Amino acid sequence: MELTLLKSKIHRATVTGASVDYEGSLTISSDLAELVGLLEYEKILVGNLNNGERFETYAIFGEPQRGIIELNGATAHLGKLVLDEKNGIVRYEEGDSMPSFKVVSGK
Repeated sequence: MELTLLKSKIHRATVTGASVDYEGSLTISSDLAELVGLLEYEKILVGNLNNGERFETYAIFGEPQRGIIELNGATAHLGKLVLDEKNGIVRYEEGDSMPSFKVVSGK
């Protein structure tokens, strides 16, 4: 059976920077992305907990141990986003593991 399920989530991360002139994406510190199982260039869904807006983009890795969450391209105009999640179409077998979550406070 194929289902679209939550694969991983970084919750309550605060945007630390924005780069309008960069081609669109979301930069995430590589250690944080790897902690929840995100792959570089993976398609992600990003939502704003302040107003409910969502958009899709792709994740690129930033410098580890810096807590980087940076909006790039047109999304840099969206302001403070605090939710990043990845949904995937997966082949589910009974007993498969649950999605990977990381709740961060402030950064």
